[in-house]
Amino acid sequence: MNKIRKGDEVIVIAGRDKGKRGTVSVKAENERLVVDGINLVKKHVKPNPMKGVTGGIIEKTMSLHQSNVAIFNAATGKADRVAIKQLDNGTKVRVFKSSGEEIKVA
Repeated sequence: MNKIRKGDEVIVIAGRDKGKRGTVSVKAENERLVVDGINLVKKHVKPNPMKGVTGGIIEKTMSLHQSNVAIFNAATGKADRVAIKQLDNGTKVRVFKSSGEEIKVA
């Protein structure tokens, strides 16, 4: 079971954007995430009149490794770790390690 999923609110704990919060929009490859508004880079784009693309410099959100983010606990206002807990009926749910509270699915 993945500890960080699409739609989770995360906080960056390492790197250039340390301390910024955002929502996971795409789970790119196996261990990489795209977080809205985090890890923005400037990309030079060639004009392509066949596709209607104008050239210039655009800002693009790049992926980052999941080890550089932690799930955000709104109750404490801090980053938290995730544990997997098995309920009595056999289903698995994600919970915050600090409080044991279940993580709400967005």
